[in-house]
Amino acid sequence: MKTVLMVAEKPSLAQSIAKILSRGSMSSHKGLNGTCSVHEYSGTFAGQPVRFKMTSVCGHVMTLDFLGKYNKWDKVDPAELFSQAPTEKKEANPKLNMVKFLQVEGKGCDYIVLWLDCDKEGENICFEVLDAVLPVMNPTHGGEKTVFRARFSSITDTDICAAMARLGEPDHNEALSVDARQELDLRIGCAFTRFQTKYFQGKYGNLDSSLISFGPCQTPTLGFCVERHDKIQSFKPETYWVLQAKVNVDKDRSLLLDWDRVRVFDREIAQMFLNMTKLEKEAQVEATSRKEKAKQRPLALNTVEMLRVASSSLGMGPQHAMQTAERLYTQGYISYPRTETTHYPENFDLKGPLRQQANHPYWADTVKRLLAEGINRPRKGHDAGDHPPITPMRSATEAELGSEAWRLYEYITRHFIATVSYDCRYLQSTISFRIGPEHFTCTGKTVISPGFTEIMPWQSVPLEESLPTCQRGDTFPVSEMKMLEKQTSPPDYLTEAELITLMEKHGIGTDASIPVHINNICQRNYVTVESGRRLRPTNLGIVLVHGYYKIDAELVLPTIRSAVEKQLNLIAQGKADYRQVLGHTLDVFKRKFHYFVDSIAGMDELMEVSFSPLAATGKPLSRCGKCHRFMKYIQAKPSRLHCSHCDETYTLPQNGTIKLYKELRCPLDDFELVLWSSGSRGKSYPLCPYCSNHPPFRDMKKGMGCNECTHPTCQHSLSMLGIGQCVECESGVLVLDPTSGPKWKVACNKCNVVAHCFENAYRVRVSADTCSTCEAALLAVDFNKAKSPLPGDETQHTGCVFCDPIFQELVELKHAASCHPMHRGGPGRRQGRGRARGRRPPGKPSARRPKDKMSALAAYFV
Repeated sequence: MKTVLMVAEKPSLAQSIAKILSRGSMSSHKGLNGTCSVHEYSGTFAGQPVRFKMTSVCGHVMTLDFLGKYNKWDKVDPAELFSQAPTEKKEANPKLNMVKFLQVEGKGCDYIVLWLDCDKEGENICFEVLDAVLPVMNPTHGGEKTVFRARFSSITDTDICAAMARLGEPDHNEALSVDARQELDLRIGCAFTRFQTKYFQGKYGNLDSSLISFGPCQTPTLGFCVERHDKIQSFKPETYWVLQAKVNVDKDRSLLLDWDRVRVFDREIAQMFLNMTKLEKEAQVEATSRKEKAKQRPLALNTVEMLRVASSSLGMGPQHAMQTAERLYTQGYISYPRTETTHYPENFDLKGPLRQQANHPYWADTVKRLLAEGINRPRKGHDAGDHPPITPMRSATEAELGSEAWRLYEYITRHFIATVSYDCRYLQSTISFRIGPEHFTCTGKTVISPGFTEIMPWQSVPLEESLPTCQRGDTFPVSEMKMLEKQTSPPDYLTEAELITLMEKHGIGTDASIPVHINNICQRNYVTVESGRRLRPTNLGIVLVHGYYKIDAELVLPTIRSAVEKQLNLIAQGKADYRQVLGHTLDVFKRKFHYFVDSIAGMDELMEVSFSPLAATGKPLSRCGKCHRFMKYIQAKPSRLHCSHCDETYTLPQNGTIKLYKELRCPLDDFELVLWSSGSRGKSYPLCPYCSNHPPFRDMKKGMGCNECTHPTCQHSLSMLGIGQCVECESGVLVLDPTSGPKWKVACNKCNVVAHCFENAYRVRVSADTCSTCEAALLAVDFNKAKSPLPGDETQHTGCVFCDPIFQELVELKHAASCHPMHRGGPGRRQGRGRARGRRPPGKPSARRPKDKMSALAAYFV
């Protein structure tokens, strides 16, 4: 029997699709990576009985990166990244072993059906899957077709079965357009980012951003925000005057009239008009009109409109809204949420999704009435040729979805019902008055038929007081005539919804990437999100954009990126050559990069005005090993030490506190050590600023602290304080924190495992001896007699933290921060702690701890 491998984009999607196609009769098991499941069932394919295997990936299998040395900022000129630096496809998440997993499941299969998301990114992932699977599949005979592509827009029985019945082929051109975008963003973004980050962080201490990034889409996005900021700053309010009249309709009712001239900017002229009208006692009706008007129902919902409404009305950021929509889609509640289309195809079953809502407690009456009276065909919108508009596929309640997902689902459902409802019709009445020589108007609206506003009440025609019935020549007494002084007001900062509109208008990003670009400028500290989800640029964001304008405006204007997006779309349509587009675009940006580097002084002049130089920033903390003068600790991101005398800067670990470590010095370079800490319950370790930035040993990497240093005799090193292999991760070593007493801690030097132990001990030392069972270093612990928890009133004990039963009750395992998802598993081999001692001799088999002697550390995982 032949085997058909089917691959979806997410584990939850694979399960849902397999359940539909197998009609529930399937067996499931976890794959070798522990994340993706495999669902198996029997069926027919191409007219023959087969065994189906449905599994998934977790988004992109591969990612693009530079080879070897080109990932090292200090060793490569950023200009080389445009053409000389070779790139390679690497596993996007090596911990998942996705390539090996796909090869194991694909080995011996005869056919493959790709159920990846039906957009350009999905097509690209199709070919990533094929690259992994095709080499291990059974060979084909006589040119038989073995690769198939399923295209679907929702996780419903109808859509999935229809997709299976009309399988196609993956689109190589769309996949190539994604490859081109990835390479352009990598080369252009890395070159500019590396240059300006190194240049400005080496000069200024209070930039408060760990990375001064540039992105072909990110930077124009920031440009829109700064452009609005500049308009606000340059705005000069102007005073203007308006006339306001009030007439009495009857004893208890009056009407406020609007001046036909609207406003004037000269006070004397406004006063003249007031003088001409204030003595008039009556307002005479010049004309009346009554006209029926319609407020159109909305176009069908696409991604950009959903993101706009989520931000402006639901208070959800674009990134969060997109993630929520994707979750609703994978659970089968809505159709595919990434679409540019606002037009339903003629053959789209509109009544099916509508019937799903017929018993919903919130809108059942409206839906039943539409089904009984007949739905109104949705307005003709834009057909982008991708997916149908976002549509609710089954009914749901807040209890099922949770409050956040429910709010988005409710909007999507109400919007869909509104698109098949009728327009709102209302009567607009207008009365024109004359008071002396001046003309005034009063307008009122009366709803005739609410139409779609019944289901979208926030779109309702505002209730206004009905106007009196009158005719030309009638008069009404004027009760008040006055002149009001007002001022023009500046525009407000852009909302996320307004920014999304600008990005769509200028072709910056795609419906899928727009939320990512907005999130990036927030994460980089270029803008802050204020009340009403308005985006206010920071000093750094403003200076960067002004600097780009000063050097090369095209780096920040949307025009050049918009042109690139059009070229990428031509690749997707098969109308442009991938290599030619890539080469031409990189050549353009390479020239711009060289000009930017040569002209950086123009941006630097702006930086000098807004930020302080390194020498004038921070507070003295520790002594430099070269000049023995105090170096200043710069706390703003990225935190670092700067020696103004040597003009050297030393990067420090981030996201923690730094303090001087007992004025102790490194034996290699005489720099004073500093202590990094993530908090009282987290991990901490000393480090030498110089060694951390210039690793002294081959097995050390930049950024390591003393807890990873392999110096054979330094009292702060891994060699002297290491105990044994971490209980959770494979590469880490548990290291004693000598500063943690009397609440002693042992922490992994790689992951976030922290063991709190031997509380109230006044001394804990790492012994030169090792455990005979697991080869870990022994700990010598001294207690005060009054506080000793040791049996028999003993105050001293030396033993293994893993194997010694006396120590088991004295150890408590914690995580310093949220643990990496792949750090799972039980106790393993306990290796020694470093190069100097405690490691087993070559050729000696590793001892394993007996299972009946599990320590408190290992018991955590049971």
